[in-house]
Amino acid sequence: MQSQLRKDLLDAFTKADGAYLSGQHIAELIGCSRTAVWKHIGELRKEGFELEAVRRKGYRIVKTPEKITADELRLGLTTKFIGKNLHYEETVDSTQKIAHRLAYDDAPEGTVIIAEEQVSGRGRMARRWHSPKYTGIWMSIILRPNISLPKAPQLTLLTAVAIVQAIEELTGLLPEIKWPNDILIKGKKVTGILTELEAESDRINSIIIGIGINVNQTKEDFPSDLEQIATSLLLEKGETVSRADLIKGIFTNLEKLYLLYLEEGFLPIKLLWESYAISIGKKITARTLTQSIIGKALGITDDGVLMIEDDHGKIHHVYSADIEL
Repeated sequence: MQSQLRKDLLDAFTKADGAYLSGQHIAELIGCSRTAVWKHIGELRKEGFELEAVRRKGYRIVKTPEKITADELRLGLTTKFIGKNLHYEETVDSTQKIAHRLAYDDAPEGTVIIAEEQVSGRGRMARRWHSPKYTGIWMSIILRPNISLPKAPQLTLLTAVAIVQAIEELTGLLPEIKWPNDILIKGKKVTGILTELEAESDRINSIIIGIGINVNQTKEDFPSDLEQIATSLLLEKGETVSRADLIKGIFTNLEKLYLLYLEEGFLPIKLLWESYAISIGKKITARTLTQSIIGKALGITDDGVLMIEDDHGKIHHVYSADIEL
């Protein structure tokens, strides 16, 4: 009950858009006593929210905490379902592991698990993902699309577009996508995406999208083996970036593109993805488990499969590989 009241309180401040709300008005909006309102205001202050209280006017939020909290993410969130059910953790092994458990327990579509730190974060092919505390965005999102199994990889490409759009809108930086799941800035990796399925032979039960974004890391935060290949938004922009604002931007863009995808199919997503792709038209090397393919990246098929034309004019369809530019 208290959790719902907190959500309602933050929704009220979101709709007020910086205007003052009287204690009485808040009590009427969320259905509780003025004493309960005062108590929840106090809890928000403990979390790091700065609230201004003016006699005869009421309260307004003037500053949100540096540390990400579930309440801060709910403030200003306008999505219909993505991020509405939030699970915030301080330290976890992996947000993907928690997401799999919640998905199995019928968590609603759009459920998000977010952590300040992952101690066993991982990327594609079980590679370790470096996730230092309070610097980046480490989260998993549960989706339940009614699509066939072969179309599942399209959600990785869709997510990449949503993240690029959110970064561009918030920072002015110009990220690029490296097929299938990396986002780069000036050739260095800033984001990784890991998409996993829970499915039966003929249907998808859930798709769990893991997202790791380097936001406010300094050079000292990266191990020596990552210094030359990884970067952060802070390093590229030269100033701290609001992680909460970026998360909310991702939720908004992801939901918009996901609903478009469910209604119109993959084509509009494909066109957007190709407009951000770093490899299209360039000579690349695709290293699969069995071979290396060298050639020109032509684009992706309607199913999201990478097409490479080798020096002999043969077109290869690549479903999974590491790409070298």
